[in-house]
Amino acid sequence: MRKLFGTDGIRGVANVYPMTVEMAVQIGRGAAYVFKNGKKRHKIVIGKDTRLSGYMIENAIAAGICSMGLDVLLVGPLPTPGIAFITSSMRADAGVVISASHNPFQDNGIKLFSRYGFKLPDSVEEKIEQLLSSKSIDSLRPTAEEVGKAYRIDDAMGRYIVFLKNTFPIKQTLDGLKIAIDCANGSAYKVAPAVFSELGAEVILTGISPDGENINSGCGALHPELVSSMVLEHGADIGLALDGDADRVIFADENGAVVDGDRIMAICAKSMIEEDRLNERTLVATVMSNLGLEVAMQKMGGRLVRTDVGDRYVVEKMTEKGYNLGGEQSGHIIFLDYNTTGDGILSALQLVSVMKKKDKRLSELASVMDVYPQILVNVEVKEKKDFTQVPELVSKIKKIEKELGNSGRVLIRYSGTEPLVRIMLEGTDQGKIKGFAEELAVEFGKRLV
Repeated sequence: MRKLFGTDGIRGVANVYPMTVEMAVQIGRGAAYVFKNGKKRHKIVIGKDTRLSGYMIENAIAAGICSMGLDVLLVGPLPTPGIAFITSSMRADAGVVISASHNPFQDNGIKLFSRYGFKLPDSVEEKIEQLLSSKSIDSLRPTAEEVGKAYRIDDAMGRYIVFLKNTFPIKQTLDGLKIAIDCANGSAYKVAPAVFSELGAEVILTGISPDGENINSGCGALHPELVSSMVLEHGADIGLALDGDADRVIFADENGAVVDGDRIMAICAKSMIEEDRLNERTLVATVMSNLGLEVAMQKMGGRLVRTDVGDRYVVEKMTEKGYNLGGEQSGHIIFLDYNTTGDGILSALQLVSVMKKKDKRLSELASVMDVYPQILVNVEVKEKKDFTQVPELVSKIKKIEKELGNSGRVLIRYSGTEPLVRIMLEGTDQGKIKGFAEELAVEFGKRLV
C-alpha cells in the first residue's frame, strides 16, 4: 500500500512532512538507486515551477541524487511537459518535477519521469517507497571520488520553445490572430509568450510576474473568468489559461465563453479523423468526461475509450494500445505524436492550427459537441466499503440506470484523497438527474455513514 505517492506523485504543504528537505534528500537517494543501472555515468534532470519552496526542495533532491553517485542537470523553472521533453532529448536516466500544479503556493510536490519522458508506473514508485521505508539504502555511501555533480542547463527553455514551434505546421503562421494568455504566474511565464509571438500572433498577457507566492492566485486554469474578461476587453480571437506547471489548459472563445478539455478533444479528434491521423479513430478520456463527448465521437465515426481519473492512466492506455490523442475534461490533453504527457502550450498550438486550417472561430468549432447536464454530489463516509457488495445500493443504481437508458449515466467513485464518495449523474433532463442524485446520496448516507 503506497503512502507517499498519489496519482500524481507526492504532494503536501512545503516544509511539512512529506514535503520537507529531509524527505526530499531521501527521495533523491531512493530515485537515484532505482535508476542507476550499470557502470556508465548516470544523470537525472530536475526542473520546477515558480514556488518559493522550489529552491529548497530542488537543492535537497539534487544533494540526495549526487550523494548516490549520479549527476544532476538543473533546468530551473520550466513547464512539466518541458521537463519531460528535456529528460528524453538529453538521454537522461530520469526526470524530477518539483511542482504542485494548480495548487496554491504553500503546497509543493515531487513527481518523477522515466528516461523516455513518461510518468513512472505504480510499480516503480512503490519500489522507491519501499526503499525509503525499509531504510535499506541508508548505509550506501559512494566514496568521495564517486559522488555526483550538478550542472545547470542554461538553454533548456530555448530547446523547449524550439520543440513546441516545430509541432506547429511549417506552412502556417499565427499572423492576424490576437491571443489572450494567462500564464498563472507559473512555469510558462516566459515560454508561452515567446512561442505564440514568434509564430506571429499578437499576444495579450497576464500572470507573467511570478514572485514565488502568486502562482495560481486568482489566475490560471482554475480561474478562466480572468482570461475570458481579457478576450472581451481586447477583442481577442481566443484566450488560453494555463495552470502553474502548464500541463493543462482551458480556453475562452471569442465571446468569452469557457471551452474545457472535453470540447478541445472533440475538435482535435474531428480534425484528425478528417485527415486520417487519429489512430484507430479512438480518443482516450477518463470516466469524468462528459457523455456528450462520447456521443460526438460516435457521430464523427470514432469512439471513446475511458480510463480511471488521472492523466497517467490516460497515457498508459494510449501507449498500451497505440492511440495518439487523449486527455481529461480539466484540460490535460496528450498528443502522443509529439509529447509524452499533458502539455498546455502544445495543446493550444494544435487547437489554433485547426482554427487556421478551417478558417473558423472557436465558438463554431466547439459546436461539434453538446454538453450533457451533469450533477455531482459528495457524501462523507466513515470507511470506503465496496458498495457493489451492498444489495440495496446496487439495486438503486441499476434502477436509475434503467430509467436513464442511453441518454444518461451514473458514475460513483471514492475520492482518492478525502473520506468522500462522489456521485455523478449525466442526462438530458437537469431536474431529473438532480432528483436521482439526491436519492442516491440519501441511500449512500444510510448505508455507508
